[in-house]
Amino acid sequence: MFKPLSVYIGLRYVRAKRRNHFISFISLISILGIALGVWALITVLSVMNGFEKELRERILGMASHATVEGIYEPLQNWKIVSDAASQHRRVLGAAPYVEGEAMLSNGQVSKGILVRGIDPEAEKTVSEVGTKMVSGQLSDLHSKSYNIIIGIELAMNLFGTAQIDEMRERGENSVTVIIPQAVVTAAGVIPRFRRFNVVGVFEVGMNEYDSALAIMHMGDAARLYRLGDKVSGVRLKLDDIFAAPTIARELVEKLPGGYMVQDWGQKHSNLFKAINLEKRMMFIILSLIVAVAAFNIVSTLVMAVTDKESDIAILRTLGANPGTIMGIFIIQGAFLGIIGTSLGVLAGIPTALNVESVVAALETMLGMKFLSPDVYYISELSADLHWDDVFIIGTASLLVTLLATLYPAWRASRTQPAEALRYE
Repeated sequence: MFKPLSVYIGLRYVRAKRRNHFISFISLISILGIALGVWALITVLSVMNGFEKELRERILGMASHATVEGIYEPLQNWKIVSDAASQHRRVLGAAPYVEGEAMLSNGQVSKGILVRGIDPEAEKTVSEVGTKMVSGQLSDLHSKSYNIIIGIELAMNLFGTAQIDEMRERGENSVTVIIPQAVVTAAGVIPRFRRFNVVGVFEVGMNEYDSALAIMHMGDAARLYRLGDKVSGVRLKLDDIFAAPTIARELVEKLPGGYMVQDWGQKHSNLFKAINLEKRMMFIILSLIVAVAAFNIVSTLVMAVTDKESDIAILRTLGANPGTIMGIFIIQGAFLGIIGTSLGVLAGIPTALNVESVVAALETMLGMKFLSPDVYYISELSADLHWDDVFIIGTASLLVTLLATLYPAWRASRTQPAEALRYE
């Protein structure tokens, strides 16, 4: 099969046994450096994609894709707002809610919490909390029943593990809900409070909700916060979370004035911006591994050019032009880059696809938990491999490698036959 002269000689140089073993060693280090960099990039970016995906799903499993709220005060005619929003073709569900801060107390233990009042039937259309119940169910919440459902971490803090097991059997325990609204009595100004029966425990797997969220019926929450027939807002579930900004703008135009529509990206924008910034920084930092390996390729080719000066001179005297000489060493350097990139991709893809098993094995072997649920939003490491990331990483690695070959190849093409053969 016909091969251009530069390709033929370049591949021969790669296959030939080197007289200078140091050059071979540097070549091996270059290949391993590129492979390590590509492997690390694919694995780390996949883990960060998995973290972002898991975080988004857990947040949106409890939060809403979009919310409609009053600008200056709670919603009065929330049923009209809910019906109007539900008529949008991309809105799958709508549910009113009452939200406020409070403190939950049991004996000597108290915890600051977020209270969310819901309509149990409507809530099923906008969140997944009904499928995350450890004990009890959303239908146990009735108006004027003063029942409450809390997260599992919150339950453990208030009652302890033993009592949670009892709650699963008996189904009830009582707590005091204290809200930051004062009541003037003969004894002075005291905060408002009410006893509630804990009839259920949920576990989302996200510490922010499991340790600081309590759910009650919307009517009980409205009476607790003295809202009357008003609610804090209406939560919406959309058919596509990534289209939330567009749908939110359409709803603003559709609804009458005096309402504010926010999508999930606005409410959690700082968090997801921070994740994207970290992904970019990790890409830049880990790309330095590939860059260092590329510098090794420069060193390898410079030494190879010096070692092959007489060969280059002979080729020039036989009629090879400078472009052919450049091509020989570009092929040689590109071959190192292709091998290193291929090894990195072949190692990175299986690692990213099986990162949960790898991390679990390491945690068992080291006897430690990498992601403590008390510190991190998500305590289980997962990965989400994006093939476009693999393509970008592989392409970038090959481009860096090719750029690294240009100077040594250009230097080889500038070799003067008479000077190179003077002392031969």
